[in-house]
Amino acid sequence: MGAEIMSAGSFVLETRKMTKRFGGLVAVDDLSMSVPRGQIRGLIGPNGSGKTTTVNVLSGLYRPDGGEIHLCGRRTDRLRPHQITACGVARTFQISKLFGNMTVLENVLLPALAALDRGSHRPLAEIREKGRQLLDFVTLDRMRHAQARELSGGQSMLVQIARALMIHPLHLILMDEPFAGVHPTIRDIIMEAIIRMNRDAGVTFLIVSHEMAELRRLCQQVTVMDDGRRIAEGTLEEVANDPVVLEAYLGG
Repeated sequence: MGAEIMSAGSFVLETRKMTKRFGGLVAVDDLSMSVPRGQIRGLIGPNGSGKTTTVNVLSGLYRPDGGEIHLCGRRTDRLRPHQITACGVARTFQISKLFGNMTVLENVLLPALAALDRGSHRPLAEIREKGRQLLDFVTLDRMRHAQARELSGGQSMLVQIARALMIHPLHLILMDEPFAGVHPTIRDIIMEAIIRMNRDAGVTFLIVSHEMAELRRLCQQVTVMDDGRRIAEGTLEEVANDPVVLEAYLGG
C-alpha cells in the first residue's frame, strides 16, 4: 500500500510490462516506463518501433493484452477513453481529430460540454469564456467562428492543444508527432505553449516525435523504443551516444 501511495505521488504515468499484440505481431513488448509529475518526456525510436501504439494504449484507444497502466495514481488499463480523460489525461493526434463541420470554438468546448453531461456544474458562460481564453493562448481566437476543416495542419494541432486544456483537472498530455509537417512559426507557438503549460500549471507531457531539435529544447529526458521494447532512457545527448540506440536507428 505504501508503495502505491508513493507511486501515485511521484509519477503521473507508470507502465508495468505493458503489452499490445495485433495477431502475431507484438507491437508493444513488456514496456515498463515511469514519468515523474511535472516532467516533459520524449518518446523516440525508429519508424515502427511502437511509439504511437503506446500512446494509443495509454489513452484507451487500444486495450492492452498484458501488464498494467497507472495514470495519475489510478490503474487505467481496463478503462474506456472517456474514463481515462476524466482522470486528467488528454491527447493530441498527428492526423487531426477535429470535427470539420463544427467551428473552432465548438471543438475546443467539447471536453467541458461532455463533462456537463457527466454531472459537472461548471456554468456555460464560464466554459465559453475559458474557451476564448485558450484560443487566445494558442493565437487562434480570431478564427473561433471558422469551421475546423478550414484550418491548416499546424492550426489544427493548436486547436487540439486548446481543447486538451479544457479538461479539468488536467495532469498529463500525450502528444503524437505535434511538429510533423508544421510551419516553423506554428512550431514555435506549440513549443511555447508546452513550456508555459508545464511551467505555470505543472502539466506533465509525453511527446512522440522525430524532431530532435524541438525535443532537445523541451525534454528533460527521453525514452527510446525499438521493436516494441524500451532500449534506452536518459537525456537526448546520453541516448544519442548509446551504441544500442545507434544500432536501432542505423542497423548493425
